[in-house]
Amino acid sequence: MDLPAAIILFILFTSIIGAAGTRLGRTADQLADLTGLGEAMVGGILLGAITSLSGIVTSLTAASQDHPELAVSNAVGGILAQTAFLALADISYRKANLEHAAASYPSLMQGMLLIILLSFILLVAFSPEVFVLGIHPASVFIILAYVFGIRLIWKAKQRGMWAPKHTAFTVEDRVRYFESETLSKKGVSARFIILAAAVAVSGYMVAQTGIVIAEETRLSETIVGGLFTAVSTSLPELIVTFSAVREGALTLAVSNIVGGNTFDVLTVAFTDFAYSGGSVYHALTGGQTFIITLTLMLSAILVLGLLDRERYGIGGIGWESFLILVLFVGGYFVLIFT
Repeated sequence: MDLPAAIILFILFTSIIGAAGTRLGRTADQLADLTGLGEAMVGGILLGAITSLSGIVTSLTAASQDHPELAVSNAVGGILAQTAFLALADISYRKANLEHAAASYPSLMQGMLLIILLSFILLVAFSPEVFVLGIHPASVFIILAYVFGIRLIWKAKQRGMWAPKHTAFTVEDRVRYFESETLSKKGVSARFIILAAAVAVSGYMVAQTGIVIAEETRLSETIVGGLFTAVSTSLPELIVTFSAVREGALTLAVSNIVGGNTFDVLTVAFTDFAYSGGSVYHALTGGQTFIITLTLMLSAILVLGLLDRERYGIGGIGWESFLILVLFVGGYFVLIFT
């Protein structure tokens, strides 16, 4: 498509994400209460996976068309952008530092699982290139490690061995919605599926039009994937997170980002299945390694912020949110102009 059409469609589908994503945040909160799963599990697993669909499809499409640099940059750049979005959500919540108010044990474990999986990708990139049935064994390991990690998080939640200290600023995950004639589990589930589909499809269209717009600038695939399409495909996470904050579902907001980031690591494994030119891990460029390393740093800072739980910090937000935004902007400045 030409540039004007791409811009019009980008605005149109972004508006759909805004409308559907706002309702999806409240519906996810209702689903968490009615099913008894809780905000952390619904946000970290179900909602995080759904809002990541557009990024997954974009990366798989790029990998299948022999653009591994664009595919991996989009996947990892999305994690980086979504971490920065959480810092923006912290700015929007003025009562206290968001990481202080919404700290939860599952979010902490999701953050550590994310760091482990990203570190493993770097280890594989600098290891010998091997294949089993045309794919790198690391791709299967990443998927299995994610499943094991989620199972571990679920079991840890059930045991309840750790819990954040309650303070006057803590917003606990309390049941606010109960099943009634106007609010049934079946009806909420159906609405959740419809809204999720609208967000996923619109997110994919935003990503595709974003590629067209970005290509007009003639930037490298690392910049296009790591910044333009990554931000475009991450818009669902941004809208849902802000919606959850506005609804007071703070745990849902944080777990949506952290859990979605962890799920996005699976995208790298999926692209290895779609890429026919060899191991996608050994196709990484210096720019992509830079993005992964920066993502690791920001993820570790976020986990530290969830542990430290500063009530107020620089400009009314936590020190971790301030540092995340500075490093995000500074990192891309270095990537673009060096």
